[in-house]
Amino acid sequence: MNTRKNRVMHLTYSAIIAALYVALSWVSNIAGLASGAIQLRLSEALCALCLFTPAAVPGMFVGCLISNLTMSAQPLDIVLGSLATLIGAYFGARMKNKYLVPLPTVLANAIVVPLVVLICYTDGVNSLGAYLLIFLGVTVGEILSAYVLGLLLMLALEKRKIFRK
Repeated sequence: MNTRKNRVMHLTYSAIIAALYVALSWVSNIAGLASGAIQLRLSEALCALCLFTPAAVPGMFVGCLISNLTMSAQPLDIVLGSLATLIGAYFGARMKNKYLVPLPTVLANAIVVPLVVLICYTDGVNSLGAYLLIFLGVTVGEILSAYVLGLLLMLALEKRKIFRK
């Protein structure tokens, strides 16, 4: 019984995290911040949840996948963007130092998203300068959302002891 209860709780947490990811991505999208060369997805702050529950890993992935599917992303963007979020969440959940939990999310997106933007959205503009410019914009957005907002979320949740890992 206890194992079944744990599975249901894990699935419930994952679904809630996915729904929150989608909602926050849509808020970012409405504000014009969710896609393009400079991105600030508020949903990336949820990577902090990897510190508290392993359910954050599939929740973040599914949430990103649904967000990308519903925000008219191109197929390559849907696949690679979602995989970047999965990789970031997976490795973030394995970080021993809580202050490093957002780092894999920042790195995965900073590397993958500029490539996707160049391939899918720039009509053949493929230069190192363009990549570096997009890399800078994405990295700054990820640092603000994953690190700044994510750490604020992490500190708030630690005080409340909402999740048990």
